[in-house]
Amino acid sequence: EVQLVESGGDLVQSGGSLRLSCVAFGFTLSNYDMSWVRQAPGKGLEWVSGINVGGGGTNYADSVKGRFTMSRDNTKNTLYLQMKSLKPEDTAVYYCAIGSRGQGSRGPGTHVTVSS
Repeated sequence: EVQLVESGGDLVQSGGSLRLSCVAFGFTLSNYDMSWVRQAPGKGLEWVSGINVGGGGTNYADSVKGRFTMSRDNTKNTLYLQMKSLKPEDTAVYYCAIGSRGQGSRGPGTHVTVSS
């Protein structure tokens, strides 16, 4: 059974940092393009970042570019999202997903709240 489990969300002050993790079960994460997406309160899903299979190249939404870094640890079958210089508008539920644009299966999400 394919399963993704996110963790690391927390309440943090504006300007702070967090690292989100996403552990994959039932499949080898490195064999797939993967992504992070988020959903702010009352809004739709927003793509945040993606990482390519093979070379591991990453790309980011303009809203997070320069502040967020996505990476992958194949030995732990785990995806990461390092977030720094957090802003209140980053408040959302963050999901990891199969696919480069979040189009596949997602985990239950982890909550990030950034206070001003």
